[in-house]
Amino acid sequence: MSFARVRALIVVGVLAAIALVFVAVTLVRDTQAGKDTAEACPPGYKLADARLRLPQDIKINVFNATSTTGLAKDVKEDFQNRKFQVLKAGDEPKNKGVDGVAVLRYGPKGVGSYHVLKAYFLNEATREFDLERDTDVVDVVIGSDFKQLATITEVSQALAQGGGGPQLPPQTCADPKLT
Repeated sequence: MSFARVRALIVVGVLAAIALVFVAVTLVRDTQAGKDTAEACPPGYKLADARLRLPQDIKINVFNATSTTGLAKDVKEDFQNRKFQVLKAGDEPKNKGVDGVAVLRYGPKGVGSYHVLKAYFLNEATREFDLERDTDVVDVVIGSDFKQLATITEVSQALAQGGGGPQLPPQTCADPKLT
């Protein structure tokens, strides 16, 4: 074996040892472990379900906030073709117009579902979090800029670009029974 190879092996070995030490120190000194679990949850905070769900486990209502007749029915069928559980479809019950692609309304039990659903709108949907909402159903309100739902490939890319996982909304803590 030549001197250059021996030197290269020594350098690689030293770098691997440094990396192992770095990882061990990081794991031992982790001060964030368990910070947003229920044990550290201040009084008045709600437990949130931040698990990423498969489409067949996500319950939604689809509402049309545009002047396009039948849009909610069409979007409902698109979501059903993607295996979502669509409970209701119709016109926006709050009679509010929606500028933009869509509005996603959800509560603490729908945090993970919201994160998946926003990818179907390429992370362009507006979020409306309601701390008092006590159901895991997410309301999908279609807005005036809506064209179509994202393809499976686009959804995967949007999930990858979406910040690494569901972010807990204010005044919520991750439910330790669901992690």
